[in-house]
Amino acid sequence: MKLIYSAPNLLLVRHFQNLLESHGIGCVIKNENLSGAAGELPPTECWPELWLTEEKHYREASRLLNGAEDDQQLWTCPRCNESLEGQFDRCWNCGEYRANENIL
Repeated sequence: MKLIYSAPNLLLVRHFQNLLESHGIGCVIKNENLSGAAGELPPTECWPELWLTEEKHYREASRLLNGAEDDQQLWTCPRCNESLEGQFDRCWNCGEYRANENIL
């Protein structure tokens, strides 16, 4: 087993677990219920961790997670200058699509 990702947000760790599993990459979450120990233990030691069940998938899993993290970056609407999260391809304020050649 090999650690691939850790974050304070369990929902994000679960999202990445679902992403990897949808590509046939086996993984498990550790420290899922350890947040109550924060304070007694260093906070980063209590973060949920995503572990690959097979180390041979590390390169592909890293590529997938890096692409998913890029989707979380903010972008600015070209029409109204509203700041939006990366998972959205359309502005909630004016309806303009994100100006990005990677979006079909």
